[in-house]
Amino acid sequence: MVHYKLILNDKRESKEQVYSVVVRITFNKNNTTLSTGIRVKREHWDANTQKVLKAHPNFQVLNKTISEFYLKIQKFIHQLDENEEFSFAALKERLDEKAKPYKINTNITFNEYSTQIITELFAINKVGNALVYQTASNRLIGFAKDRKLKFKEIDYTFLESFQRHLISKGVKQNSVSNYLRTIRAIYNRAIKAKIIDRSFYPFTEVPIKSERTAKRAVLANDLAKILKLDLKENTREWHARNYFFLSFSLIGISFTDLAYLKTSNIIKGRIVYRRRKTRKEYSIKITSIAQRIIKNYDGRNEKYLLPILPASIIEDSLPANQKIHQWIKTTNKWMKELANACDLPETLTTYVARHTWATTAKRLGYSNELIAEAMGHEYGNKITNIYLDNFEQSVIDELNERVNEVICKPV
Repeated sequence: MVHYKLILNDKRESKEQVYSVVVRITFNKNNTTLSTGIRVKREHWDANTQKVLKAHPNFQVLNKTISEFYLKIQKFIHQLDENEEFSFAALKERLDEKAKPYKINTNITFNEYSTQIITELFAINKVGNALVYQTASNRLIGFAKDRKLKFKEIDYTFLESFQRHLISKGVKQNSVSNYLRTIRAIYNRAIKAKIIDRSFYPFTEVPIKSERTAKRAVLANDLAKILKLDLKENTREWHARNYFFLSFSLIGISFTDLAYLKTSNIIKGRIVYRRRKTRKEYSIKITSIAQRIIKNYDGRNEKYLLPILPASIIEDSLPANQKIHQWIKTTNKWMKELANACDLPETLTTYVARHTWATTAKRLGYSNELIAEAMGHEYGNKITNIYLDNFEQSVIDELNERVNEVICKPV
């Protein structure tokens, strides 16, 4: 007799901590699994009901896909079992014949395929990527005014018109480039999925140009003025300043990574974390500025170092992403107000903290190679870089201490 059930295949640990939902099939004391194509975290899977929990932002879509696949498996097992023809090979052959839910449809539209990709990204909580794909796709469909736009219709002439349309609407060149790169990524995935033949590829003749952005760094002496402002504790401007300077003192850590820091990231006087965007690990010595700011938030959040996210939020979910971006906007707003209060001409944003750290290090006479390594970048030729030794951690620690000391000096 054949037995089968939905399980979360989480026996092997995953770096992303997301696991495949599979149908486990048992026959004659042997097992095999068939993937539904859905991946979720442990906390989003209910083993009793064999469903994605409502806590997941896309639980309805995921459960529908899982259910459809499960019913298809159930149907084929019954057909084979009735004829006494069941075997794992026969079942897989039947699936190939009748097509999995993800079998390629050459008539699929750009909107349908991009929606499928976006749904998959949301399913594994890659919200940032999902939103980038969603925005670019919406822009393209909005321009075409046709939700049934086919990949074959996205040719050189169409893309040139799309670019001119965006620029006429006041979209900056770098944003135009981001949209085109994202659409190109979707097109490339469609080629690999055999939805469109490579001979139709339109991007060979469409240059994607970016403009060099203006330097966003400010003088360290100007930051020192803001650091010394007497602000009332627990006000939004007080929090904004804390977040800005904590980012600066931790070598320009991104706001998203800052929001997700926990007490477990503090190890022997260092902040040790893995950047969400690149998965690269960082170990940064906690400076006196960072220590003072972190101490301000002792016990304010049972899970995170800072009260940016509530402890109950699902990490990397859409609500978490929205909460972080709202705090970025709030921080940028109040840093602008504080800059005005100090008569500074520059606009201060969370991103300026990273630029100013690098510029301050350069003005102190440190090499581009050392600055790049401290910030997690490669410097120069990637091939040559393989043969270069990494700098000692103590050298990077000293660099960061000196950069931090600059903004602590009397104005």
